[in-house]
Amino acid sequence: MVAYLFPGQGSQQLGMGADLFDEFKKLTDIADEVLGYSIRSLCLDEPERLGNTEFTQPALYVVNALSYYQLLEEGKPRPDYVAGHSLGEYNALLAADVFDFMTGLRLVKKRGELMGQVSGGGMAAVLGLGEQEVMEILRDSGLDRTIDVANLNSLTQTVISGPRDEVEQAKDVFMAANAQSYTVLKVSGAFHSRQMADSQREFASYAHQFELRTPTIPVIANVTARPYRRDRVVDTLISQISSPVRWCESVRYLMGKDVDEMVQVGPGRVITGLVRSIQRKAEPLVVTAEEEREAALLNEPPQRTAPTEPAPTAPAATASTTPRSILATDLGSAGFRKDYGLRYACVTGGMYRGIASPELVAAVGRAGMLGFLGTAGQTPEQAEAGIRQLKQTLTGGEPFGVNLVHDPSRTGSEDALVDLLLRHDIRVAEVSAFISLTPAVVRYRLTGLRREPDGRVVPRHRVIAKVSRPEVARAFLNPAPARLVSQLLEQGRITAEEAELAAELPVADDLCLEADSGGHTDQGVAFALLPAIRRLRDTVTAEHGYRQRVRLGAAGGIGTPEAAAACFLMGADFVTTGSINQCTAEAGTSEQVKDLLQDIDIQDTGYAPAGDMFEYGARVQVLRKGVLFPARANKLYELYKRHDSLDEIDDTTAGQLQTRYFGRSFDEVYQEVRAHHPAAEIEKAEQDPKHKMALVFRWYFGYSTQAALSGSDEGRVDYQVHVGPALGAFNQWVKGTELQDWRRRRVAEINLRLLQEAADLMARRLLAVGTD
Repeated sequence: MVAYLFPGQGSQQLGMGADLFDEFKKLTDIADEVLGYSIRSLCLDEPERLGNTEFTQPALYVVNALSYYQLLEEGKPRPDYVAGHSLGEYNALLAADVFDFMTGLRLVKKRGELMGQVSGGGMAAVLGLGEQEVMEILRDSGLDRTIDVANLNSLTQTVISGPRDEVEQAKDVFMAANAQSYTVLKVSGAFHSRQMADSQREFASYAHQFELRTPTIPVIANVTARPYRRDRVVDTLISQISSPVRWCESVRYLMGKDVDEMVQVGPGRVITGLVRSIQRKAEPLVVTAEEEREAALLNEPPQRTAPTEPAPTAPAATASTTPRSILATDLGSAGFRKDYGLRYACVTGGMYRGIASPELVAAVGRAGMLGFLGTAGQTPEQAEAGIRQLKQTLTGGEPFGVNLVHDPSRTGSEDALVDLLLRHDIRVAEVSAFISLTPAVVRYRLTGLRREPDGRVVPRHRVIAKVSRPEVARAFLNPAPARLVSQLLEQGRITAEEAELAAELPVADDLCLEADSGGHTDQGVAFALLPAIRRLRDTVTAEHGYRQRVRLGAAGGIGTPEAAAACFLMGADFVTTGSINQCTAEAGTSEQVKDLLQDIDIQDTGYAPAGDMFEYGARVQVLRKGVLFPARANKLYELYKRHDSLDEIDDTTAGQLQTRYFGRSFDEVYQEVRAHHPAAEIEKAEQDPKHKMALVFRWYFGYSTQAALSGSDEGRVDYQVHVGPALGAFNQWVKGTELQDWRRRRVAEINLRLLQEAADLMARRLLAVGTD
């Protein structure tokens, strides 16, 4: 049997690939396009850049790949096993059909950029000592507190990695322990060590946007020195960045599999030399089938495909050779994904006050999902700053939108935000908390309407409306009301053509049907809501003769693969996640809130009055565990219902409110209210004592929200955190895994994992139908 082995960083040399670039011109052109520079010039004429990690890694990947394709063209058979040293592992995965040439290069380009940005680290090669000896020296000297073993290259060659100063100072320790030599390497960072954790997390967010195939040839992983598991391909590849390269053990594993020919594919002779050294001095590593089965390593391998010529224009990998019939990219509506430029029918909701931060929305967009910036409760200046940041970050056409929320307590806020959306040409808005249509929503929808030559009316601005009641759904399913259209036309806020076309399409392109969720909720049930609104949608579509049906998404309670799968099986065109995203590294709330949220269970939420609709009795679902906000907020609403003024409240209760709830007197609260509310509101309060009481009580809701966002220790018991039981379910799903700690939860990664496992679950259940 034969194994092909691909070299990694350190094997680059000026002139490599000189005889390959013309032979594989199409692939060379693709490399130039992906990288933005000439791969030929880099390898042949630019020694300084070739030695820079950011450029070294793509260069080696390309030359290794072309060398492999050259072997195939020469009639060499496909290998029985493949492996690669560090960067070379990407070529091993390419040879095993895990991704195509272009996808692999994109991954390597990102990896090289991230690793090239790391500075202050160093690496050193220790010769003459075995792995255990090196580990003992690090431990006994205390160096293991900062220095890690990075590469286990042979029985007597180990590379260590850590802060540069400490790596350099460690030379005396190792030489005193009878090392044959100690060579500090010319690298910019402490690769394959704990210092790469940040780079690894950022790479994970990028890598998870690609759906990688199962290897068609066993690929020996650097991290485990065993074949890649079919269910852990992307995670294994990601973990390689900060984990040691177990090269010696990998070669011994191949020896134990009776691989008698190990061929280096790529420049230099480093791999060949290491393999010969290991073969001379080490025993084969014999791993029984039972041991591999226990480690979940021996799934039935997929059918080998015949050798094929590389397809130079192949798109990024989007299919899987795993024995499942459903992929994450298959879920939901293909039309929804196409219209919004998405890979996945997944949306993240616009959590208020910037909790759905620009960083969160950008991460979601880069992963091929649609995120909405959370602008509710923000000033126009704050909202504009978030939009500008997103436009500067997402320069590749990645999708994003902005939340437009109804807030009756802030006069003119909707119009101001619509002005902002139109000025910045924001093409999609998540419209939420509306009981009826307002001129601002209709103006956003109608501005820019046009008729195509084929007669279709095409909107410039798309609306995804979050609804939980049939009468509200009907309002968005119908065309814009004629009275609002006429009003906007008379005011000169829309054109005559836009007004005329308004009758030919619904106000919303898509409805997001929100079951019981964090924040504002009608406590709806998804299993009742989705079928009922679907029938309503079909009725209204027939009434108006729309060319395209409004699509229906699902939100509320989606925190596990089972919940997502249930929504798709009911026919949801997309899903929207909310609560689970609040407890991620990118969410714009305080660490103190995230610490509370990561430990809640499904029973740890409760209901409280909504501060923005306090007088109407609207309710929000909030965190209950560890805080007093729900109890205090409900107490305030009960007092508001029973009394007509602050003066009617008994002295004991009034004292409790001022000392425990507010931490200040009613008069002091009212003075703050006067400073932040419009004059009309204050004038009304002066004439109506009950309205004054409402404004004072509503102050508590603003205070509790700000305390949570800022992580105030003083206001900790008063934190108002909008969250639903979906997060509790998510916490139980990831309990005991690396995602238990919110600091390791990346919003794109958790949503993609949710979709992937939902797809797997659906496939398994379909296979099980009729077999139980």
